[in-house]
Amino acid sequence: MIHHQIRLAMRPDAPQDKVDEALEMLRRMGREIDAVAYWAVGRDVGGDFDYGAMFAVEDIEAYRAYMYAPLHRQVDEIGLPLVRNMVSHDLTDDEDPATGDLIRQIHAERFAADPALVALIEGLGSYAGSSAPGGDRDRS
Repeated sequence: MIHHQIRLAMRPDAPQDKVDEALEMLRRMGREIDAVAYWAVGRDVGGDFDYGAMFAVEDIEAYRAYMYAPLHRQVDEIGLPLVRNMVSHDLTDDEDPATGDLIRQIHAERFAADPALVALIEGLGSYAGSSAPGGDRDRS
């Protein structure tokens, strides 16, 4: 299994109705993307973030399907402009040492093919984790 996890600190001026819409879109990802085995979306407790989400997939092929799902890209478009800081990381129990490199490759290919997505990421105050384009970014 691969568990893809994000933590989000929202912009202070993010309208709550737009935040609620983005959170519902994350929940739709869990319900509607076939590659997702199970998921959770909710408040982030005990840190500097407001919300978090976790999506579990069976293997690297399912991870690729999840990352490239059109709904995932819609969520990026709606949600990222509301986010101040974000952390994204992956946890896997797959013993193949290449899995981490494959995860990073999927993200690198996704960013290389979508400059508009990279622009959304670059609009964040900070973005850290296994999927950060060009490495962790901190603009604070």
